[in-house]
Amino acid sequence: MSDSLAAASTAAGPMAEVALTGDLTRPARLTVSELLSWPQHRAQVSFDCATSGIQHHRFTGPFLHDVLVAAGPGFDPARRKDRLRFLIAVRGVDGHRALLSWAEIDPDFGRAPVLLAVTIDDTPLDRAGPQLVLPQDRCGARYISGIEAIRVDGGYTVWT
Repeated sequence: MSDSLAAASTAAGPMAEVALTGDLTRPARLTVSELLSWPQHRAQVSFDCATSGIQHHRFTGPFLHDVLVAAGPGFDPARRKDRLRFLIAVRGVDGHRALLSWAEIDPDFGRAPVLLAVTIDDTPLDRAGPQLVLPQDRCGARYISGIEAIRVDGGYTVWT
């Protein structure tokens, strides 16, 4: 965990929130405490970090898929496989960003067990905010700390 993330998670102040926005019928702002209401999953991961080498951590949190389904992605049921055109953009408070496809996390397709982690190595992330965890990634570049926003976007309807 970075020094700034560790400081944020222990500093007094308001709880961090993550905004769920975009093509959702129920956009929301969620805290780590609220994310604890979803079923919690564990992931023991190892990934290569460009700045600090191989990292080994234990994370717990809900699946990203479960949280986003609860927010009501705007899939068109009349369009076959409509959910395959949706993208998920994740942004951390430090400006770090990652992009995933809906198919990557959907149980009918990639079924990647992507977490919105609420703990790292048994340390709560209440004040720092949740962390994006992709256990299948060998490189840690998509592990986004202190998530402040997740945008679901299905605007990619036309290919020219």
